Amino acid sequence: MHGADVIDVFLQPGDYFIGDAGFRVRTLLGSCVSITLWHPRRRIGAMSHFLLPARLCAGVPDARYGDDALDMMVAALAAYDIRPGKCIAKIFGGGDMFPGRGGERETIGQKNGDAACALLAARAIPVVSQCLFGAGHRQIIFDIGSGDVWSRLVEKAAI
Repeated sequence: MHGADVIDVFLQPGDYFIGDAGFRVRTLLGSCVSITLWHPRRRIGAMSHFLLPARLCAGVPDARYGDDALDMMVAALAAYDIRPGKCIAKIFGGGDMFPGRGGERETIGQKNGDAACALLAARAIPVVSQCLFGAGHRQIIFDIGSGDVWSRLVEKAAI
């Protein structure tokens, strides 16, 4: 698929998407994190946009939480008969939206990025690229057809 044939999808916080080579997925991340999973041979991919690492209590799965988002993406890939270990992962986001505040405290962005790395490691999904942390937000574009992900950090000055 080329140019006009590709459908653009914009992920809001708490969303995830799975699709084939006919899709390009975009989002904006601050302290949130996106995980992309891509199956190179089948050219099927999934992308999340989660706000928090994990929920504190049981409940209905919710893609606002990293652990639930990954579970939901893996289940959606299984419907295509794709095992997560056959995918490659990339991780983005976890920015510090309030640099200069809070001193030594771990930021929510740091917690989200660390959680994404741990969740993928626990499932033995290889991470081939990551662009995490820093001050500011990121613009992310995932081209499912090629597996390419572009990330642009827009830095935020310290307050």
